[in-house]
Amino acid sequence: MRRHHRDALIARLPARGQRMAAWLLAEEHKIPRMAAGSLLVVGGVFSFLPVLGLWMLPLGLLLLAEDIPLLRGLCTRLLVWAAQKRPDLFTLPAKEAPPAPKG
Repeated sequence: MRRHHRDALIARLPARGQRMAAWLLAEEHKIPRMAAGSLLVVGGVFSFLPVLGLWMLPLGLLLLAEDIPLLRGLCTRLLVWAAQKRPDLFTLPAKEAPPAPKG
């Protein structure tokens, strides 16, 4: 369930964001994933500062949940709650059809 929701959110990212997420979520990149997750959580805690934002906190928790079993349940509940509130965020975006030829 958590991975399905996570993958649906990643699919909504631009191509560069999708590549970065795929790289971070690869099994062999545990240390960079833990570092990025920790930095995002710290940035989310200090969201009152002008450059940082509260959006960093859930993103950091999602990254840390990949390696910390204690956070997996929390993140699953968070994703299920978000999917109930905003189901449009968790549907895979449809590919735009090319314009029909004129003539």
